[in-house]
Amino acid sequence: MNEMNFAQARHNMVEQQIRTWTVLDKTVLDTIEDFIREDFVPEAYKRMAYTDTAIPLDHGQEMMHPKIEAHLLQALDIQPTDNVLEIGTGSGSVTALLAELAATVDSVDIFPDFQKTARSKLAAKGYTNVRMIEGDGSKGWGEELQYDAIAITGALPELPEQYKHALKVGGRLFCIVGSGNTMQAISIYRTHGNQWTEKSLFETHLPYLLNAEKPTEFEF
Repeated sequence: MNEMNFAQARHNMVEQQIRTWTVLDKTVLDTIEDFIREDFVPEAYKRMAYTDTAIPLDHGQEMMHPKIEAHLLQALDIQPTDNVLEIGTGSGSVTALLAELAATVDSVDIFPDFQKTARSKLAAKGYTNVRMIEGDGSKGWGEELQYDAIAITGALPELPEQYKHALKVGGRLFCIVGSGNTMQAISIYRTHGNQWTEKSLFETHLPYLLNAEKPTEFEF
C-alpha cells in the first residue's frame, strides 16, 4: 500500500468508521485525519492501520480500534492548555494524538520497551511535550499532581478512586471497566469538590492493564 493508498484509507476510516460511530467533534476528526497512524503500528500490521480492528502488541496488549481512540479524544475534550495523564503508552498512537491537542502529556507504562519505541517515534514526529514515566498504573496514579484529563488505555475491573481525585475540578477521564465481554467505556467529569458525574458511552472489550485486579469469581 503506497502513501496515496494510506491517505485514502485514512479518509475512509474517518468517514466510514468514526463519523458513523457518533464522533462528530471537528477538532477530533481533523486531528485523526491528519495523523499518520501507520507510523505507530507494528511493521507486520501496517496494512491494517486503518481497519476497524484491534492490532496486537507485545505482552498480550493491543492497540484500540481507531473509532475507540476517536471516542476517547471526544470524551476528553482536550484543550491546548490542558495537562494530560495517559495510563498505558502502548504503541504511542494515543500518546501522539493527545500530544497534538494538549499542552503536556505524562504517559505511564509498565513495559520499558513500549516506552522506548514510543519515545523514538514521538521524537521523530517532533513532539516535545510528552514525559515518559515507567510505572504501574493499575491501582491508581497522580493524586499528588492533578490533571485536566486522564486517558486510561487498558481495561480495569473497576476504576481506582485515586484516579477520580487526580482530576482537577472540571477535569475529564476516559476508561474501560468491567469483566469478560461486558466492559463499558465510561467518561467521568469532576464537577466540584468531591463530586463527579459518570456517563456510560458504549460496550467494548480491551485487555486489562497488567496487575489490574480481576473481579472475584463467585462459587456456587
